[in-house]
Amino acid sequence: MAKNIQAIRGMHDLLPDASPLWQTLEDRARGVLESYGYSEIRTPLVEMTELFKRSIGEVTDIVEKEMYSFTDRNGDELSLRPEGTASCVRAVIEGGLLGQAQRLWYRGPMFRHERPQRGRYRQFHQIGVEVFGLAGPDIDLEVVLMTRRLWRALGLGGLRLEINTLGSGEERSAYRAELIGYLERRSDRLDHDSRARLYTNPLRVLDAKHPDMAEVIAEAPSIFDHLGPDSRDHFDALCAGLDAAGQDYRVNPRLVRGLDYYNRTVFEWITEDLGAQGTVCAGGRYDGLVEQLGGRPTPAVGFALGLERLVALLEQSPPRLEPRVHAYLVAVGSAAEARALQVAEGLRDALPRLRLMCNCGGGNFKNQFKKADRSGAVFALVLGDGEVERGTLQVKPLRGEGEQAEVPLTEAAKYLAQRIEAEAVTATARGPKPT
Repeated sequence: MAKNIQAIRGMHDLLPDASPLWQTLEDRARGVLESYGYSEIRTPLVEMTELFKRSIGEVTDIVEKEMYSFTDRNGDELSLRPEGTASCVRAVIEGGLLGQAQRLWYRGPMFRHERPQRGRYRQFHQIGVEVFGLAGPDIDLEVVLMTRRLWRALGLGGLRLEINTLGSGEERSAYRAELIGYLERRSDRLDHDSRARLYTNPLRVLDAKHPDMAEVIAEAPSIFDHLGPDSRDHFDALCAGLDAAGQDYRVNPRLVRGLDYYNRTVFEWITEDLGAQGTVCAGGRYDGLVEQLGGRPTPAVGFALGLERLVALLEQSPPRLEPRVHAYLVAVGSAAEARALQVAEGLRDALPRLRLMCNCGGGNFKNQFKKADRSGAVFALVLGDGEVERGTLQVKPLRGEGEQAEVPLTEAAKYLAQRIEAEAVTATARGPKPT
């Protein structure tokens, strides 16, 4: 017997029982983003490798170690996208969208060849936001408050906001030089990864997780000593806006992002409930990236949400989900079987949001009711030859409360809509199902 082919390590199937939670997350996220006037953009999964080398940085771990890169049949160097911002920037430049401010969002899979662990996979999914053409701290504040609104929409609590500023490009360069000098004098105390990053990406040393690095990081110089008036005013205005909005936050001068293109505002939303992979949302400002990739100088800010991590949080306290199937149509008898699909299509026409599954493959009443129960349907709709003759339909609750009722087919859609709405209200009052 041939050996079964397995999924690639770190890349997972999303099976039907798991998809409703993902759909709820994606639907609520889309609702929040659209309520702020953001438009969806979709970009290819595969891009020219040069795009990521120029945007993320050739000496970053992502480009050096983690990208899925290959040469195609035309000899082009291509990569599966490891993040969404660079693709979005390329798309707005190529599409000629930079003549006015753009508020965009995207979702989809990203790919990095990392060591798989909880909350970190080789194929992972993000929802991201990118804003182009707005330079002030007010848009930085908007994107942070928009994420807060999403946590509320999902019923998630306990997320901690940390913010920092990396200053302008010139200020960051001056700080970088001072930081390298500080670390050189303590090179014997650096861990292996920090020594490797000392000259290529020294700000990432501030993000080192090795416990022996804690004292070195704590005593490192601060970016705030290198900020000019404009960068200070920008950051102070963001903090004032968060204060006015009643949002708690922590200024973390050691917060850096793993990508070279960030400047000024950076932020992360962090949870203590997912172990080492506690960052569920991260972003910031990247005012130089559009020009770096060939476009006109354009200020920009954005963030990305890690969907696997958010789903893991939702699994701990799941929201009440929409039933996968509202109703299951049971049909027994030659006349009923001949009429069943016609009845079902009529109900779907009348109730576009109805989730209705029809029995197929025959079977007696008992077997069909077993299928109805296994489907998870809230109601069974029973159509027998007698109901066809009388022009009626039986509506039988499979879950929740209420009595079975026989209703005229002409009234079935209206009646079913009322019963589904009433059951949804009752289910909400009962609260989420226990996990």
